[in-house]
Amino acid sequence: MSSSSKRATATRIQYGALPYRFSRASGMEILLVTSRETKRWVVPKGWPKKRKDPWDSAAREAKEEAGVVGKVSKEPIGSYFYRKRLRSGKIVVCEVQDFGLAVKRQQRSWLEKGQRETAWFSPGDAAKAVQEPILRTIIRRLSWKRAARKV
Repeated sequence: MSSSSKRATATRIQYGALPYRFSRASGMEILLVTSRETKRWVVPKGWPKKRKDPWDSAAREAKEEAGVVGKVSKEPIGSYFYRKRLRSGKIVVCEVQDFGLAVKRQQRSWLEKGQRETAWFSPGDAAKAVQEPILRTIIRRLSWKRAARKV
């Protein structure tokens, strides 16, 4: 084994938003987007932006990927790891720190509208739709915390 294959790859950080809203008819709903390449359901996320706080970077990703704007939490609600394939073909491990985003509105048009699908899910269905087990837990935990606040 070469020394380069023994080296641990550094984990890269990304910031994600977990957009949610409340509807009188269906209660809490979670917004998911599809990834551009694999078309699996994910939360909006991306690389840190220079001179931007992590929560602002997360809110910006939600606006670019899903057209949603609202109030973002300043503390992460959880984090998870996943493997990302870069354009070069290299696979890197990313830690995504997720911030809750209470959605006020969804724009009619946004930067990546034609590149991704968006859909509102019940928390249970959203948790089932994503592949990352820890993200499932984060979604379920968010729904319980928000439900408890409403009581």
